[in-house]
Amino acid sequence: MNLLPASALIPTLNAAATLPATLAALRGSVAEIIISDCGSTDGTPDIAREHGALVIPAARGRGVQLRAAAEAATQPWLLALHADTKPGPGWQAAIADFIARPAVAAEAGYFRFTLNDPAPEARRLEAMVAWRCHWLGLPYGDQGLLIGRDFYRALGGYEAIPLMEDVALIRRIGRKRLVALPADFITSAEKWQRDGWYARSARNLFCLSLWFAGFAPERIAGFYARRR
Repeated sequence: MNLLPASALIPTLNAAATLPATLAALRGSVAEIIISDCGSTDGTPDIAREHGALVIPAARGRGVQLRAAAEAATQPWLLALHADTKPGPGWQAAIADFIARPAVAAEAGYFRFTLNDPAPEARRLEAMVAWRCHWLGLPYGDQGLLIGRDFYRALGGYEAIPLMEDVALIRRIGRKRLVALPADFITSAEKWQRDGWYARSARNLFCLSLWFAGFAPERIAGFYARRR
């Protein structure tokens, strides 16, 4: 299979535990992998380089990091994903089919949210995310986002904010220009296992509510950090 004409963009901070699986899934499938690291001390940059990724330094904050990675990208397509999210079976074909669409220059694709945990709570959360994406048009960054570089730039790209960068960009893309792609992006369930399935989900929903209420991302980030 030819390499997909895409730059994979991954923001990292001490991601040594999960990054290798993500990079292994991407390597040999996309033309470029860019790691935007904000000061990892666990060997994350070395792991990235061992997998053939370009590592660039950035200030802390996913929006800042993703913006920096996108600016360094050379490919016509951008695939943004988190360091604890691994593309699942069939993702390459899903991307190839998407970029062949006639109207794709003004569309963006996202993948199915899947957790690597067999617990019933994981399946319920996946169903809730599917509902949110279908009815509200709000996929999050841990589902992956595929977008043309020109379209990305026309929208202004990721905002240099500490969190909610995914929601901000998705809102500018607009629900009618989002396409659900038929492949899983498998995210580590460690955060939900650690914080509690309902507690973490409730916190995430509260942060989203603050965003739509007009609170500054920096204030929301402060609330989020205090409850980690």
